[in-house]
Amino acid sequence: MSDLTDLTLAEARDALRSGETSATALTEAYLEAVEGADALNAVVHKTPEVARRQAEAADARIARGDAPELCGIPIGVKDLFCTEGVASQAGSRILQGFAPRYESTVTDKLFTAGAVMVGKLNMDEFAMGSSNETSTYGPVTNPWRAGNSDAALTPGGSSGGSAAAVAARLCVAALGTDTGGSIRQPAAFTGTVGVKPTYGRVSRWGIVAFASSLDQAGPMTRTVRDGAILLGAMAGHDPKDSTSADLPVPDFESALTGDVRGKVIGIPKEYRMEGMPSEIEQLWQDGVTMLRDAGAEIRDISLPHTKYALPAYYVVAPAEASSNLARYDGVRFGHRAALDQGDGIVDMYEKTRAEGFGDEVQRRVMIGTYVLSAGFYDAYYNRARKVRTLIKRDFEQVFDAGVDAILTPATPSAAFELGQAQDDPIQMYLNDVFTVTVNMAGLPGAAVPAGLDRRGLPLGLQIIGRPWDEAGMMNVAQAIEDRAGFVARPEKWW
Repeated sequence: MSDLTDLTLAEARDALRSGETSATALTEAYLEAVEGADALNAVVHKTPEVARRQAEAADARIARGDAPELCGIPIGVKDLFCTEGVASQAGSRILQGFAPRYESTVTDKLFTAGAVMVGKLNMDEFAMGSSNETSTYGPVTNPWRAGNSDAALTPGGSSGGSAAAVAARLCVAALGTDTGGSIRQPAAFTGTVGVKPTYGRVSRWGIVAFASSLDQAGPMTRTVRDGAILLGAMAGHDPKDSTSADLPVPDFESALTGDVRGKVIGIPKEYRMEGMPSEIEQLWQDGVTMLRDAGAEIRDISLPHTKYALPAYYVVAPAEASSNLARYDGVRFGHRAALDQGDGIVDMYEKTRAEGFGDEVQRRVMIGTYVLSAGFYDAYYNRARKVRTLIKRDFEQVFDAGVDAILTPATPSAAFELGQAQDDPIQMYLNDVFTVTVNMAGLPGAAVPAGLDRRGLPLGLQIIGRPWDEAGMMNVAQAIEDRAGFVARPEKWW
């Protein structure tokens, strides 16, 4: 058998069930890979003891013939998911020392299905960022390099550690979260597949909140099939999450026929933005050609309120963050600032939050507090909510007119150098220009690698699906994956 870390999730599952390898052997191969990849800074809490214990239990289940889909599969877990007894800091200093006494619903489901956790993965602080540079652990370095350059590139954010770990073969698959593109943008930057499910498809319980009406967990994998397998294990109703949908979970994997004959694919004119790089435009056109050749009908559509999505998102998301992050006060858990003699409770709050939160989190909390304040609530927050309703209605009208899925670019560029846009928040926010509408409307979206730019860096396409139609959306992604034939991987330098 070839290098165990080259196996996809589907291949590893089949190899484990057939006895070609064991969960213990597979886990040891990944633990060795993790130990040799500190230069990437993707894995911030290594969990070899947990992994070995889970692998032994998985081997015992396989031997008994009691092997669920993920039994023995090594995964990485974004630092946003609470994992019992393991540090869960959300990439923030303010949660330093926090080791939950409970499992998030998603990790509990995956561990019950036999998954093996090799470590917790780096991320932008509280998932606020598009480059993984706001993390208290320091930035993640993308395993890809541009041409002959040694310049460190961003893996995207906020799930940059998850994307880098999957691309660098540090785990078979990883968990990410997506509030405005935080699964899909890093997937596009690293040549991996990222799936953001419909809001409510996957439980948010036990995931540290950023913006509660936008956050959604999803899989990050090497192939569309792997994403379908992992999503199937993650999804399902959870009574502990009031926004969790009580709907049956389809067999996403069996839906991946790659047959899109007769499907109507919408191409929104509003995504052809001024200044779009020619390579992104060409990739989009290549995707259209692929789907047309596969038998799909291509239809030009309009989503007229798209131009308002980014500013509306950066009102709604900070407003919800301001509310959610009020709980980090130095009293109940995590970091508490040292106090001077005579300091009172207000001093403790202020010093703790000033020390514990990074610059980007402070910026968004202040913006959120401002737009929720009495004099500006209607001018900003209420207006943004109305825009959100209009964005959702745009999509509803398109889908009601018979469109099955929408094809767009995933990002406005390939991965850029670390530090390039860190001092320009507006430029950084523009990285989410193609992805935020999906979160604002609560729709499913997926990023799939479809080509390389002139410097040899991966580029991704985005498929937006109907509500609750992750199966149909991923089948379109499968059709693109089949025709794009993307097999490139980063050359190991770390």
